[in-house]
Amino acid sequence: MRILKYGTVYQLTFLPRAFPVNCYLVEEETELTLVDAGMPFSIKGILEAAAGIGKPLTRIVLTHGHGDHVGALDGLKHALPEAKVYISARDAQLLAGNKSLLPGEPQSPIRGSVPKSIRTKPDVLLEEGDRIGSLQAIATPGHTPGHMAFIDVRNNALIAGDSMQTRGGVAVSGKVKWRFPFPAMATWNKQAALDSAKKMRALSPSLLAVGHGNVIVNPASELDQAIQQAEKAWR
Repeated sequence: MRILKYGTVYQLTFLPRAFPVNCYLVEEETELTLVDAGMPFSIKGILEAAAGIGKPLTRIVLTHGHGDHVGALDGLKHALPEAKVYISARDAQLLAGNKSLLPGEPQSPIRGSVPKSIRTKPDVLLEEGDRIGSLQAIATPGHTPGHMAFIDVRNNALIAGDSMQTRGGVAVSGKVKWRFPFPAMATWNKQAALDSAKKMRALSPSLLAVGHGNVIVNPASELDQAIQQAEKAWR
């Protein structure tokens, strides 16, 4: 596991060279919030990283319900029974293993690894604008129907989950980067993903932290280029 610090955000990267999967610890004054729960083998690394910072991990926030973002959830909840679990109301269905679509949603199939055996139930179902400590929830559907990103209101650091990728090249979810095509292969709806990317760009984030790939500081130009590439590809 690799740990890098960017202000209030700690990036924890598992399998950094082969198949990077990121989780993030967001530091508050007296506690920590975990954004995404990685793979099942991520439990020990997450707990050790939190212990190294020296503050209690009190919240587990999930950007979406794919297996590589919720894999350690049961183990973490067992180790930290008082920690509250947050996910969007929509992707709570994916967390429960339900891939069915809702009326009014684009009827393209939900893709990617949807877990079948997660026992943990969310404590809080998020809607856009909700606050989790210093993080504000942003609805960013596309990769999954209920995908959410989170922006730190103190410094505009954006944790974007799989709505963007930087591994293999910066891209909107659904835009294939052949050096790392997996986020695109797991994307539900490309147009929704593009709309979500534009929404995030309008927030002028100071930091772009994604599920797969390196963090980008001052990402405006990279976001603009990725949006332009997606618009051109899907025109």
